[in-house]
Amino acid sequence: MKNLTVIPRKELVVFPALEGHAYGKGKYLVVTKCQAGFPTTSITEADSPIAAFRKYKPKAIMNISKMNDGHNSTVFARVGKKVWAAEELLMEMEVGDINQDLYNTGLYHQAQYAAVGAKTWASKAYVKNSEK
Repeated sequence: MKNLTVIPRKELVVFPALEGHAYGKGKYLVVTKCQAGFPTTSITEADSPIAAFRKYKPKAIMNISKMNDGHNSTVFARVGKKVWAAEELLMEMEVGDINQDLYNTGLYHQAQYAAVGAKTWASKAYVKNSEK
């Protein structure tokens, strides 16, 4: 995606857009870690990957996949500080989504915020923000 601006770092891997795979409205399979420490799965309806992401505590999310006919497409995955994310998710992610609970992961990076002109928690974290 040409609008996406990502400062390269080893803790963040960005999935390229897949031909013929729409990450929009539909069912998403979400794997979270419960307080006891084991993974739990749930299926949620959402209008976009970021809407599915925002339905859960970001710190608890381990994986989000878009459920398609016969297969799932990973949108977000996290192991420790390392994060794998689809371009579609990063396009809508705001600074507040990261700073709330994911400040110690590959998503958080001050140089990233500076590169896109992010000034508030409502600013986009991976897309250039326009001056108002």
